[in-house]
Amino acid sequence: MVKPVGSRSLHNQVVDELGQLIVSGQLAPGEGLPREDLLAEQLQVSRTALREAMKVLVAKGLIESRQRTGARVREAIHWKQLDAEVLAWRCASMPTDSFVEQLVEMRELIEPGAAATAARRRTDAQIVELKAAYDAMAASEDLDAWAKADLAFHEILLNATNNSLMVSLFSVIETALGTFFLLSARNAANFKLALPRHQKVYEAVRRGQPEVARKAMLEMVAESRANILGQGRR
Repeated sequence: MVKPVGSRSLHNQVVDELGQLIVSGQLAPGEGLPREDLLAEQLQVSRTALREAMKVLVAKGLIESRQRTGARVREAIHWKQLDAEVLAWRCASMPTDSFVEQLVEMRELIEPGAAATAARRRTDAQIVELKAAYDAMAASEDLDAWAKADLAFHEILLNATNNSLMVSLFSVIETALGTFFLLSARNAANFKLALPRHQKVYEAVRRGQPEVARKAMLEMVAESRANILGQGRR
């Protein structure tokens, strides 16, 4: 099950290899990892590189290491779920419906309130930035360009709350949001289908209409959820 890692950055490769195996469920909670010497041999890395990688995985909550029983995979409840790499590993696997629902709930809790707050507190300069991101979405000619501009739009929106905690939150949820937007756009009949929703949010923020912005963002999240689960407009 455990494959040899490549030649690039052995430490990072080991973290990535084992992290994906754990998060995807190929290494189940409670399952013990091979002894250090055997695991290093399977991965074809030094024991030093393996030890450093294991420290990272312990810090992320994916494994626990005890002197007598060795290293074991921990239950998902212990994982640092908002860690960028853990999120990336979860998103790299085919997202389950339950994970999509969790992402939707996260967005419902954060973004409508952020949109409403931005409508009250945004600066003129931030409105210009938000419009530029919207224009980039409108001008995008492929899915990658769309996803990049879409992520920028939501980052600027959080920044426009002018709440330092909300601004910092983006760096934590960026990976999850980016993957969510890409999946939603990929599953839609036209990846620009959500453009009118973004325009509604932009206009409400520009005009200083908090409740209109909140409602428009809730509608956007609901449409994204439907797209990912194959229930969107065709």
